[in-house]
Amino acid sequence: MTVERYRLSFTTGGLFLREAPVVAERYLTLRDWIQTRDEVRTANLLQVRTSAAALRISKELVSRLEHLNGAELAELVEGSLRDRAYLLWSATCRRYAFIRDFAVEVLREHYLLRRHQLTFGDYDAFYSAKALWHVELDEIAPSTQHKLRQNLFRMLREADLISDQQQIRSAIPSPALAALLAQRGREALLVFPATDNEIQRWLQ
Repeated sequence: MTVERYRLSFTTGGLFLREAPVVAERYLTLRDWIQTRDEVRTANLLQVRTSAAALRISKELVSRLEHLNGAELAELVEGSLRDRAYLLWSATCRRYAFIRDFAVEVLREHYLLRRHQLTFGDYDAFYSAKALWHVELDEIAPSTQHKLRQNLFRMLREADLISDQQQIRSAIPSPALAALLAQRGREALLVFPATDNEIQRWLQ
């Protein structure tokens, strides 16, 4: 059986809570991701210091935002900070199967078992288990492994899915966002700390 390789390029940047709405708004005007990325970079719409950083951030952001549809992008621009964070978490999980698997198999599982604390040890155990099937996890340097863990926990904090003390927090999307996410089916909702009953309510 061939196992699809994990993408592992999420080493910096967090969720890009400030930058993402700028890119999404530009795309909703242009309706072309390549043009959007080029314009974001050349016009320095993200107001970063170097052209190299502009290229790296715009490329990474577009690769995630491409996984949102028009209605989700509009909500990203117009919605609350919390809903924006949830949307960006969802987009990141769609882009990165490694993060999606961690969200479903560790974050939500802990929540369901009422294990409220999420630790680096939980991450390390997950990483080691996945490395048995994904050789790419063994191929990266320890320093990169550390960056992946650090940035994943940063994204979880920015999405308000864990506290600064790494306590797991329930996902509380607005009714409008819950309805939007529910259009993608139950599987797409499993990346959030929520019970089966809560997810069923979002699907109705």
